[in-house]
Amino acid sequence: MKIVRGFHNLKPDSTGCVVTIGNFDGVHLGHRMLLERLFEKSKELNLPSALITFEPQPREFFAGEKVPARLSRFREKVILLQNTELERLICLPFNEKTQSAPAEWFTEDFLFKALNTQYLLVGDDFRFGRGREGDFNLLEKTGAEKGFEVERAKTLEYQGERVSSSRVRKALSDGDFDLAESLLGRPYFIMGRVVYGRQLGRQLGVPTANIRLQRYRSALEGVYSVSVDGLEESAMPGIANIGIRPTVGGKEPLLEVHLFDYSRDIYGSLISVTFHNKIRDEQQFSSIDELKNQIEKDIAHSRDWFKSRV
Repeated sequence: MKIVRGFHNLKPDSTGCVVTIGNFDGVHLGHRMLLERLFEKSKELNLPSALITFEPQPREFFAGEKVPARLSRFREKVILLQNTELERLICLPFNEKTQSAPAEWFTEDFLFKALNTQYLLVGDDFRFGRGREGDFNLLEKTGAEKGFEVERAKTLEYQGERVSSSRVRKALSDGDFDLAESLLGRPYFIMGRVVYGRQLGRQLGVPTANIRLQRYRSALEGVYSVSVDGLEESAMPGIANIGIRPTVGGKEPLLEVHLFDYSRDIYGSLISVTFHNKIRDEQQFSSIDELKNQIEKDIAHSRDWFKSRV
């Protein structure tokens, strides 16, 4: 899969491509169904498939702190998409210039001239351009004029409700990891590189691997039973906290992972943390001793949970 970042790296495409557009946050089963349709057209027309996405996501640009939690940051999205047949991932910046561009620029200069789009697959609620003035009807009109097909994406349902990123967020917020996995088609994970922290976990006798949450808002908050890939041949069990750590005066959201019976130096390692079971919400304790006692209870709870799954 070729990754193109930014308008300046786009080169005129003489052969053309089949295109879809979206945030693809989480790359859930609804997204995968849409991609399968794109790949069908790619084979039918013998043209490369391309996905256009934006960083930051448009709602993050407009909403600031009120933005919905993000399921996957860009690195995670790339890894998930690399496991499909997608040939091109075009990531464009969403900024003041992008949001003020006329809808006609998007259809004429970008889709038609820059990409030479031969087929476009989008949801019928897709909006674009300055003030969200562009819609499916404009895309159809432009396609008819320029000679490319525009198709409405079908909706995938699970248990009578639409599969969507917002539904996955709700399932994660509720601690319903079975539903989240059914919607995603895989267990939910967060990836990141282990960084140096304040060594507070080590001082408490519970050393942790710290991962900065390089996203606007995490979809999770609290204490969880997790497994970690990327260190040994098989996944390793542990416990994780996602939050600001109010008892020790934390301010920046952080993912802290304690691996059971493991002491190897893993700073700088790229790991994948899969979430299985929520233990409790994050809370502030009146003392470090009270926090330490609760951590011991959480670890015992998580060990018992893993034993029950054997």
